[in-house]
Amino acid sequence: MGGVTAGTWLRVLLENRFAISPSCWLRAGVISLQCVPTSLLHMADTLRFRKKLKNVVVPPPVFVLGHWRQGTTHLHNLMTIDKRFAFPNNYQCLFPESFLTAEKLHSKSVGMFLPERRPMDNVEWRMESPQEDEFALCISSLKSPCMSWVFPRRRDYYDRYLTMQDVSQAEITEWKNAFLLFLKKRTLISDRPLVLKSPPHTARIKLLLQMFPDAKFVHIHRNPYDVFHSTRKMLKSVGELHRLQSAFDTDELDDWILRMYRLMYDAYFEERGLIPAGQFCEVGFEQLEHDPVGQIRRIYNTLQLPDFRDVESDVQNYVNSISDYRKNSFSELPEHLRQRIAETWQPSFQEWGYPCR
Repeated sequence: MGGVTAGTWLRVLLENRFAISPSCWLRAGVISLQCVPTSLLHMADTLRFRKKLKNVVVPPPVFVLGHWRQGTTHLHNLMTIDKRFAFPNNYQCLFPESFLTAEKLHSKSVGMFLPERRPMDNVEWRMESPQEDEFALCISSLKSPCMSWVFPRRRDYYDRYLTMQDVSQAEITEWKNAFLLFLKKRTLISDRPLVLKSPPHTARIKLLLQMFPDAKFVHIHRNPYDVFHSTRKMLKSVGELHRLQSAFDTDELDDWILRMYRLMYDAYFEERGLIPAGQFCEVGFEQLEHDPVGQIRRIYNTLQLPDFRDVESDVQNYVNSISDYRKNSFSELPEHLRQRIAETWQPSFQEWGYPCR
């Protein structure tokens, strides 16, 4: 919440009745201090760029879909090597209200406080790195399931924003406006098609097509047992980084992961058929890991993206540069938990042919 404006910060505190755990008071105090200069920079953004933004047309984006920890970051990084595309970076997603004015002034100083590697998987992490646009939506509109990481006691309220299916039309309009404004601001910097990555978008295909009928979609899947293991580790890490209330206990966290994944993929399986022919491609994490250049080439060909041969050597160089990266390793899940995962996520095991035993 470090990039929130004062008005939005007050709003979220009121919505949550200032229910912040004592152990998180210092964090909340830092956010309160930070939101003052952010608000001033937001005013500068508005005054300087409001007229220009009205005329910005966002080219149809490429959306990278998939649950957290399914390889969306790896796929996003591979696709954003191509300089014919643009992407929102860490700073822009963390400070969506003010980055047009503030990024050049502020990015390096914020980057000093960022660890060199992501806490959940040791992936390189810089202010310039591609980032999830969901964080920008979380900060600017508060309409994101990621708000459950900040206020876990109200997770049932914020989880509605995963699929947007039980959300009022007024809230959907507010979310759309916030999203479009963010994309316009990013497009103003470089007028190129955006490659966007946000796991919750996996459950919002219908909504995204309403906004961008010509958008293209790449979905990545992975063995559900590995996804569960890795998501649990991620949520424990991000919970400690972002929470303003007491964290989930293990049983609560497991229940939440099982429920949210199923909600996401129920929506995905229901809506992916809406994507027009030639605008959708699916890839397995295991195949991408084994042959990254070949799989990216296949994505380019399937979606009729610009000629892949122009960037093939750049993609290969990037793959070579991360050849020593090692994934997290996990112990075997207890049998009772494996059974719950197999039963709850059965459609995904069946759809992609992963063994559930």
